[in-house]
Amino acid sequence: MRIERIEQSKKKQEHVLVYLEGQEEPLRITQDELLYFNLYPGLDIGADTVVKLKKRAAGSFTRQRAAAMISARPLSRRELTRRLCEKGADEADAAAAADWLEDIGALDDLAYARAVVRRYSANGYGEAKLRDELYRRGVPRECWDEALADAPDAAETIARVIASKTRGLPPDEASRKKLSDLLLRRGFAWRDVRAVMNALGAEFTED
Repeated sequence: MRIERIEQSKKKQEHVLVYLEGQEEPLRITQDELLYFNLYPGLDIGADTVVKLKKRAAGSFTRQRAAAMISARPLSRRELTRRLCEKGADEADAAAAADWLEDIGALDDLAYARAVVRRYSANGYGEAKLRDELYRRGVPRECWDEALADAPDAAETIARVIASKTRGLPPDEASRKKLSDLLLRRGFAWRDVRAVMNALGAEFTED
């Protein structure tokens, strides 16, 4: 098959359109494939080369999509590869794109885990909630302990949440019960909640 012409896509700048003799639809590739295969108008290419072009272009487009995803918002490797596959990427191409981003430092599960811990700790959540979020976001378990080590002291966070809810006023018995329920839902251990509550006044025990 002879290449009739090569054009830059007007809709997607990252796409290069290769028009082949006798084919209505052009091949959509990137500049990488254009250079790698040394393509130019008038060149004759075989069916096997077309297959290789399509396969290599699919990998390039997956890398471009992965870069766009990770620049839009932080993701774990598992989240990224899952989303790429949901967009139609081959699993091998998704994994290769993730490897590439890791190699250039744009994808880092430990850094992402630390960011998740910082964010949810700042919003007043305890360790159980932090672990839930790390699990939900697909962060490898080998990153959890190091990331959780950066979390502030539970008592400090609990005291901050209580202060924000009571505006600095000593909570009464009914308020303490509501606060304790809230803190438990936010992932704090009962022993930590009870210790801070007891420090506020009357002895506080679980019903």
